[in-house]
Amino acid sequence: MKKYTRYELARLLGARALQLSTGVIPQIKTKEIDPLKQAELEFKKNKIPFDVVR
Repeated sequence: MKKYTRYELARLLGARALQLSTGVIPQIKTKEIDPLKQAELEFKKNKIPFDVVR
């Protein structure tokens, strides 16, 4: 897993949570309802569909 700054992490999770709240299909199966928690779980399992360009 790459090392992200706290700003990059916040941007990744925020963008993914916004997508999940608008109805995008999650990358992992979970019983979690909160979009931010879903985004965190996707990030921890390396399933978040974003990449950071520095």
